[in-house]
Amino acid sequence: MIHVVTLVSNPSRAALDDALVASISSHLPAACEPDWLAPGVAVDIAFAPVGEIDNRLVADRLRLELGDAPVDVFVQAAKGRRKKLFLADMDSTMIGQECIDELADFAGMKEHVAGITERAMRGEIDFEPALRERVGLLKGLAAGIVDQVIVERIRLTPGGRELVQTMRANGAYTALVSGGFTLFTDKVAAMIGFHENRANMLIVENDKFAGLVAEPILGREAKLASLTALRIAHELAVEETMAVGDGANDLAMLEAAGAGVAYHAKPAVAAAAAYRVDHSDLTALLYMQGYRRSEFKS
Repeated sequence: MIHVVTLVSNPSRAALDDALVASISSHLPAACEPDWLAPGVAVDIAFAPVGEIDNRLVADRLRLELGDAPVDVFVQAAKGRRKKLFLADMDSTMIGQECIDELADFAGMKEHVAGITERAMRGEIDFEPALRERVGLLKGLAAGIVDQVIVERIRLTPGGRELVQTMRANGAYTALVSGGFTLFTDKVAAMIGFHENRANMLIVENDKFAGLVAEPILGREAKLASLTALRIAHELAVEETMAVGDGANDLAMLEAAGAGVAYHAKPAVAAAAAYRVDHSDLTALLYMQGYRRSEFKS
């Protein structure tokens, strides 16, 4: 079976050159000529291993060969790279912020809430009770503050819109699945172009947050359930699915996807996921599927 190594650097800091690519090729059996997907940014190197290989182990070895070079490595079978279902986490993945932390800032509690968020995302505490605790601290805050937070503080992760629009243009179904809140996901999903979004609902009373979140909470198991339900609904094999996230509540979804990608993730998540992006932006998920820069949509 033909496999392919995809090397990707951040498009704002192109780090690939012929010498580096040749060095990596020298460690691959029966390596083909490099196929540049974007000059200096992304390249495919097809190779023909003898027998079965562990793609993650090969990727780890190639990262060691790369040393300090800011380059992400993906190793996979060449067949079936392009996916037909894409699920994504929102906070610190499709956007650069944690929405609940930004809300808490308006209640004067950002540092405290951010500390709980960090522990939950690292898997040190359970997501559901941590979310209830943080939401409780928002009680009495004007719900209208959400619009201000979105305008002033929320920034889309570079490459995210290109990722979703390109996959959509090639027939994939896309869903934003967040442990955050529909007040944010509705608008972020529309900005990026997702087909749908799923998230938790903050309870509002008299135009203020009641300090409560509707049950059941969408967390780790609900994200996994969303992946399974959408895959079945679209009659897809596991191998045709992709998911991306950064926190512990994403891990079950990442492990169940055909291509689960940890994006600038917490250490335990990066270690467990089949694929990881440490340096690039979200266009890395297009390059790993074999898309060329000239194919990107926005």
